Amino acid sequence: MAFRRRNKSYPFFSQEFLIQNHADIVFSLVIFILIGLMFEATAKTAILFIQPQYNVSTLSPEGEVTLYQYGWRDCATILFYLFITIILHAVVQEYILDKVNRRLHLSKSKNTKFNESGQLCVFHLVSSVWSLYILITEGYLLHPSSLWENYPHVHLRFQVKFFYLTQLAYWLHALPELYFQKVRKEEIPRQLKYICLYLLHISAAYMLNLSRVGLVLLFLQYVSELGFHIARLFYFTDESHQKMFDLWAVSFVFTRMVTLTLMFLAVGFGLARAENQGLDWEMGNFNTVLIRMTVLLLVCLTQSWLLWKFIRFQLRRWREFRHEQAARKKAATKPAVRPLKRDSLGHHENGVLKAENGASPRTKKIKAP
Repeated sequence: MAFRRRNKSYPFFSQEFLIQNHADIVFSLVIFILIGLMFEATAKTAILFIQPQYNVSTLSPEGEVTLYQYGWRDCATILFYLFITIILHAVVQEYILDKVNRRLHLSKSKNTKFNESGQLCVFHLVSSVWSLYILITEGYLLHPSSLWENYPHVHLRFQVKFFYLTQLAYWLHALPELYFQKVRKEEIPRQLKYICLYLLHISAAYMLNLSRVGLVLLFLQYVSELGFHIARLFYFTDESHQKMFDLWAVSFVFTRMVTLTLMFLAVGFGLARAENQGLDWEMGNFNTVLIRMTVLLLVCLTQSWLLWKFIRFQLRRWREFRHEQAARKKAATKPAVRPLKRDSLGHHENGVLKAENGASPRTKKIKAP
């Protein structure tokens, strides 16, 4: 299964060999784990990587329902789906983005940003649709109070737990991809910031049993980011497409307002009025004043930082627009220089006919009859 065209062969276990063949190496590891399911001696170990663990069967009015908790064995499942994500990343890059890049002939810096937006566009689209489906089927949209009622939400349905595991796997896979994609050193700090922020927020929502609030916030964030990356893809194909950024700006501000309002409503008021106050590790209850204030402070600082970046981005766009408008006005008001009318031999200067090199033309001598 070859993902990239091999124009040159490199020595085994060299840096270039690892970068060029990383998807094939990871694919071999996935096949190795799947083969383990075929043998009874290794099936129990292989299932740790593939299937979510810590399932609990409970009785409900609908019948017997299987719910899930979290634990340290989730790390094996996250590792397996991290491998799957690396393979899917290589497929999207090879069969979609690289083909588009060959037609656009972008510069190296724009090419890196185009690949980044293309990958994130696919991920945000899938994640936003998936999270919306979970919110509808679980009934969180029709009953907003269920986001904080009956806390702690220790038991999760399969689709909720699997969603969080794949989210953690994706953002963890983004760390080695910085090396595999040969991202420039100038771009690495910027990408590390938002990767670590996503990992921090998703892990906090998953481990503090705030999975319902986290689902809504992730849906809002992914829809907003999807609009930004679509606008950037259109901008790279044609720089005249600027209106998409204006639409994204509206959705960005709306997302920040809804996120802050929801967090204060669910964590600041909803959990503060809950009966089960206190810290209980065994029951998964983290409803204390210190933890609630820490969560609110983390979200507020993140939203403030995002707003600051947004304001700087809009000011830079406004300055570039003003410079372009000034340059156009200057070019339009500049008087056109009228060219001098020249003869075939030269041109007139101060009433004297000059040749092309600036010397006077030689007068013809009249032959004597």
